[in-house]
Amino acid sequence: MKKQHFPTSFGVIGLGRFGTALVQTLAEAGKEVIAVDKDEAKVKAVRKYTDFAFVIETLSEESLEETGIQNCQTVTICIGEKVDVSVLTTMMVIKMGVPHVISKANSREHGEVLKHLGASVVYPESDMAVRIGKRMISGNLLDYISLDDQVEVRRIQVGGFLEGKNVIESDVRRRYGINIIAIERDHQTKVDFSPEFRFQAGDIVAVIGKADKIGRFENDIQE
Repeated sequence: MKKQHFPTSFGVIGLGRFGTALVQTLAEAGKEVIAVDKDEAKVKAVRKYTDFAFVIETLSEESLEETGIQNCQTVTICIGEKVDVSVLTTMMVIKMGVPHVISKANSREHGEVLKHLGASVVYPESDMAVRIGKRMISGNLLDYISLDDQVEVRRIQVGGFLEGKNVIESDVRRRYGINIIAIERDHQTKVDFSPEFRFQAGDIVAVIGKADKIGRFENDIQE
């Protein structure tokens, strides 16, 4: 195999459901992706998303270098089920000098080992459960994005005191310490709305702020 050189590309090692979905998402966003797995059928399946999909039966530093994965800015290791292989592969990729290594973990203990090696860690199953749980607790089942330090971006359906008021009258920033960053109406999203924009039933607002403050705002407009 010939080495590939894509300084802004992404690498994905392990093409289970998580890894395959990641390759598809990156490729559809126009990113170069190097994909690696030992299963020829899985590699063949992602070749509709990337020309740089490789079968590696035994992971080693030499075999990974042949794919050019050391030239990627970010490599995600999606081998959470086999802890020993996950840890060894993470060590190798970090040693190869990849600036940002993300590793999938299937337990907190597994994650702590990966963090100690210098990788960023994701817990796909656990994170999804938390995501769904928060949506169920909020009651509106709309989406949210969790950022660092308990900060979230959350989509909330307009109701309660907010209905019929404009942005100035709602005074959301002063009352709750959060900011409205977008308003959705009739399947269109406005990000450059004026202070006089008046909310209607059925609108959805995207807000950013501390989770507890967003929760208080959400409760108030649903009363």
